[in-house]
Amino acid sequence: MNDQTLQKAAPRPRIGFLGVGWIGRNRMEAIARSGTVDVAAVSDPVPAAADEARKLAPGCERADSLDALFELGLDGLVIATPSAFHAEQSVRALERGVAVFCQKPLGRSAEETKRVVEAARAADRLLGVDLSYRFTTGMRRLRERIHGGALGDIYAVNLVFHNAYGPDKAWFYDPRLAGGGCVMDLGIHLVDLALWVLGFPDVRRVSSQLFTQGRPLGGRGEAVEDFAAAQLELANGTAVQLACSWKLPAGCDAVIEVSFYGTKGGAAFRNVNGSFYDFTADLFWGTSRERLAEPPEAWGGRAVVDWATHLAQGARFDPESERLIQVAGALDRIYG
Repeated sequence: MNDQTLQKAAPRPRIGFLGVGWIGRNRMEAIARSGTVDVAAVSDPVPAAADEARKLAPGCERADSLDALFELGLDGLVIATPSAFHAEQSVRALERGVAVFCQKPLGRSAEETKRVVEAARAADRLLGVDLSYRFTTGMRRLRERIHGGALGDIYAVNLVFHNAYGPDKAWFYDPRLAGGGCVMDLGIHLVDLALWVLGFPDVRRVSSQLFTQGRPLGGRGEAVEDFAAAQLELANGTAVQLACSWKLPAGCDAVIEVSFYGTKGGAAFRNVNGSFYDFTADLFWGTSRERLAEPPEAWGGRAVVDWATHLAQGARFDPESERLIQVAGALDRIYG
């Protein structure tokens, strides 16, 4: 029997989905379309949501609980539940030897995040988090150019994510369930992108202001913030400015920008006409620019497909997962 025959005979990993609301169904559709793994089962407390999701993968089963999913002999689990449950559900899966792909945040704090990463390391299982903007063509090309020295030494980063709307689920506004507001929901993407592009330097100092409905927020457990402004000083001296919000009167659906300024030039990843999905990426030299990427681009499911592809190839724990703890730690400091 040759290698090609053996490869064809190898069973594909069996994947379960815990939580199949809009984002869970979207990621399920991306995986089903990729053909890299078999979607074996779904579980959701809303039966109609589970039944609707099953249409995306004919033949997949419906399970009534996380334990029922485990009983089906899964190789991987995609988690899209409220943030308060992410760490516990991820650890339970990993301790059963099941690889995990989780919606962000992996944990509501660095402590919770560290617990999951340590469980993945101990079980030697693949761990992924849906930090999806890393998988846009624009951010990937910007990162390549910056790592190649095109902008020289980066001394400033500007991060913006203003959303004219807020989440449509009540749990997002419960500090206990969500762990935070717009920083936990939107700012996590921005902080992750800045550190990822710059090679994850240590965060030396953080100062921040958090607001809810225009009122300064007294403490993390008091309410969730709908506006945040923060300044992060990195160990390499880079100054990072962050601003993010829900329900901001921005004049459009969203304002999203990740900009880098260096000794040789600048770069920006920006949304187009208020879109949540369409982005351009440019390099700047004085008043001239070079376009690196522009819409249209279907990037939303790439992170989960990348995880599924690596799982199908036999990938185990990746030490890069430890970077998730650093991002969570930066958010902890923004929350004070």
